[in-house]
Amino acid sequence: MRSLALNSLLIGLAAAAVTPRTSVTSSAPTKEAAGKLKWLGINLSVAEFGQGSYPGTWGKEFYFPDTFAVLTLMSHGYNMFRVAFSMERLVPDKLTNNPDAGYLKNLTASVDHITSNGQYAIIDPHNFGRYYEDIITDVDGFSAFWKTLATAFKDNDKVIFDTNNEYHDMDQTLVKNLNQAAIDAIRASGATSQYIFAEGNQWSGAHIWPQTNDNLAALTDPSDKLIYEMHQYLDSDNSGTSDVCASATIGAERLAGATKWLRDNKKMGILGEFSGGPNSQCESAVKGLLDHLQENSDVWQGALWWAAGPWWADYFASFEPPSGTGFTYYNDILKSYQA
Repeated sequence: MRSLALNSLLIGLAAAAVTPRTSVTSSAPTKEAAGKLKWLGINLSVAEFGQGSYPGTWGKEFYFPDTFAVLTLMSHGYNMFRVAFSMERLVPDKLTNNPDAGYLKNLTASVDHITSNGQYAIIDPHNFGRYYEDIITDVDGFSAFWKTLATAFKDNDKVIFDTNNEYHDMDQTLVKNLNQAAIDAIRASGATSQYIFAEGNQWSGAHIWPQTNDNLAALTDPSDKLIYEMHQYLDSDNSGTSDVCASATIGAERLAGATKWLRDNKKMGILGEFSGGPNSQCESAVKGLLDHLQENSDVWQGALWWAAGPWWADYFASFEPPSGTGFTYYNDILKSYQA
C-alpha cells in the first residue's frame, strides 16, 4: 500500500523532468509443494498517477509504461506485468458509461505489448475500492464497469483481471459482493478462459488476511480460475513507504497465516505487491519471503515487485531499468527465483 501523497510527489518530479491446480488437501506443505513459482513479475505504475486530477493531462498527471523498459524486464526473465490504471479515466463520470476511447487505446496498447511478447498482463483498476474518491457501493454499477472492461479484452488469453487494488476501510460484505459482481460480469462478457485475481479488504494485506477476509473463501467462479491476490510489505506498518524492514525474518513471518488460510480453504494465491529497501536486513527479509512462497508453491502461484514506471524517480524500490534503485539492488536476487 503506497501512500497517495507519494504518488503526487513523484508526479511533480516527473513533470519537471518531462491452469494451475485449484485444490489441495492438507494444511501442511507436502514434498511436492516446494518448487519454482509459476509467475515472477513486476508492477507497472504510472497510468494511475494524478489521483484526484481527472481526466488529467497525458504527460503531466499520468503516462503509460515505457515499452522499451518493459522489453528490458522481459529480457531479464520476468513473465508477468501488472498494469495499473485509473477507473475514472477509463470510464468517466459514471460506472455505467462508455469507455474513453483514447485512454482505452493506450491501455490496450500497453497490454498488447506485453501479451504479444508471450507474457501475462494483469489489468489493475488501481482505485482502492473507490470511484471519484467515494467508496464504491453501487454493486450493479461496478458490474457494468467490469463488463465493459472485460469485453475489450475477452479474446486475449494472456490477460488477467484484477477486481480492484487494495480495498480498505470498507464493509466486509460489500468487499465480497464487489468481488463476486466483478467475477460474474467478467464471465458474462465472454471472458471465460482468463484468470481472475480477487483482492481483499484492509489493503489486501497477507499479514491480516485470515482475520479480515475469511468470507472471501465463499467467492465462486464458474471457470474455476480464481486466484486470491494479497500484498505484503516489510516495514514496521506494512505500508511499503519505508526502506527499513521490521526484521530480517519478517517476510516469511507475515505470510505464514495467509499460507495456512489458502491451504485450509483449498485456494490459490499470488503476492501481487511486495518490495524492500536496498540494505542487508531487507535483503534477508525479501529472500525469506520468496523462499516461503517457493516452499509453499502448491498454494502460492507467484509474486510481483512494486514497482517499475518512468516516473518513480529515486523511490527506493523503483524497478525501472536500467538505474532504478530496486532494479540495481534486487534484480539478480529476484532472477534466482524465476522458473
